Amino acid sequence: MRISIRVFTDMEKSSPRIAILSGKGGTGKTLVSVNLSAVSDGAVYVDCDVEEPNGHIFLKPEWTEKKTVATKLPLVDKGLCTGCRKCIDFCRFNALAYIAKRIVVFENICHSCGGCSLVCPENAISEYDNPIGEIKSGWSDKTRVYSGITDIGVESGVPVIRQLLEEVRDESGTVILDCPPGSSCSVMESIKDADYCLLVAEPSLFGAHNLRMVHQLVLSLGKPFGAVLNKCGEGEDPSERYCQENSIRIIGRIPFDMELGRLNSNGMIATRENERFEEMFKEIFNSLMSEVKCETASDS
Repeated sequence: MRISIRVFTDMEKSSPRIAILSGKGGTGKTLVSVNLSAVSDGAVYVDCDVEEPNGHIFLKPEWTEKKTVATKLPLVDKGLCTGCRKCIDFCRFNALAYIAKRIVVFENICHSCGGCSLVCPENAISEYDNPIGEIKSGWSDKTRVYSGITDIGVESGVPVIRQLLEEVRDESGTVILDCPPGSSCSVMESIKDADYCLLVAEPSLFGAHNLRMVHQLVLSLGKPFGAVLNKCGEGEDPSERYCQENSIRIIGRIPFDMELGRLNSNGMIATRENERFEEMFKEIFNSLMSEVKCETASDS
């Protein structure tokens, strides 16, 4: 059977993995991710938002390698199939049916587990590669950049994310995982091997609600975490209040700043354009790494 589970020890990990999360899009997750990558010496940036990747808009990497991502789908030999239906009984996702005296495969709901080919007593089921997306890698100054994208109509980006994470398994330097927004299966796949999760939130009731969503996610997965508050200004901040009420360490605060907004809206890396923002993100990065080291030490 093709699918396997491997447990990676701390010794096998070549670098810390920092996952950047937010409860919704537009919170500042990619702003934080690309700028932290830029101020880190030799960081690896991974855009795990494979449905709508946009980190490349800011980092503008020179791509050096591309790979097609494919999943396995069952292929039934009608001449060998006896209609015993053991494959149908095995499939918990109901991706197979016996219609008009033949096995029909519903490709969109197949999870590519390979089980149907294993249980077939007549060896009537083989598998073929089904392309579902692409991953590519390159460089943006000293930052190594990885990005993936799913093909139009593909139901899940999880296989593409899984391949992305495998590509960076042996990379040296801090790995920054720019996760999809929300708390879906794609997010869980992105953070499953993360050493630390950084939650990005806005200063609004809606922002606090979405912070609560990703906070509950990392708690359920047992991941160490902290928060960065974006667009901070005068007045009440519901997200900061949520952090205080739930003992969430605030790693950094990014002010509501017109110049920062202008650079970001023009697809520019703020830390490469303005020394003030460079110092601010360096401070956040140093605080973040201190937290990661503390968590690693406490785990050991």
